[in-house]
Amino acid sequence: MSLARFRAVPGRVHLFNLSPAANSQHKQKRVGRGQGSGRGGTSGRGHKGQKARSGNGKPKAGFEGGQTPITKLIPKRGFVNAEGKTWAPVNLDRIQHWVDQGRLTSSPEKPITARELLSSGCIHNVHDGIKLLANGVEHLKTPIHITPSRASQSAIRAVEKIGGTVICKHYNALALRDCVHGRTDRTEAAPTNRRDILWYTSWKNRGYLSPVAIKTMPAVEERRKVLSEQLTKYKKQAFVQQK
Repeated sequence: MSLARFRAVPGRVHLFNLSPAANSQHKQKRVGRGQGSGRGGTSGRGHKGQKARSGNGKPKAGFEGGQTPITKLIPKRGFVNAEGKTWAPVNLDRIQHWVDQGRLTSSPEKPITARELLSSGCIHNVHDGIKLLANGVEHLKTPIHITPSRASQSAIRAVEKIGGTVICKHYNALALRDCVHGRTDRTEAAPTNRRDILWYTSWKNRGYLSPVAIKTMPAVEERRKVLSEQLTKYKKQAFVQQK
């Protein structure tokens, strides 16, 4: 004796009259269970052939029956550097133009970062960070305080000549996203790559972890002081030389 399934009826909805929507449930397709199942014989796979076989005997994606695949016919040029960075360039004349329009302001306590450059429309994509370039240096008249990821030596000299400051700061993908979105609840990233450590601990590059930057920057947090001390410790270490 089979129990009849309750079917929802118009009116008030109760737990006892809930049921699936009409035609929303189907029986499981069970192949290879004989002719009486409705899918016996070839079970929907057609007649004998490569695609009718079971197991892992089917060709992989891109296989074209033995002829040279199109992926091998197309020539390849160049390569993608896994360690490479794509910087978003910003020039001094463009920054000066945005300052003149009142779309950018800066101070030693609140420098220009990727967030201000992106929100003001000075750049359209931060990529892997901001790089300050010295194109249009003759138009720079206002002292600016900026914190990019990288900066050219000529741009650093031009900004500092009129009383501004440039401090290069390391951002990984998560830290850069937090900077753009204005999040401050997460701990900022520290450089782990040897190339980045050498760059951001050098005052020549105006690295934010260099000892000179730690002394000159206002309101430096304690973690940054500890990182600067740990990452520059190798400069003071002496190695034992074999006699």
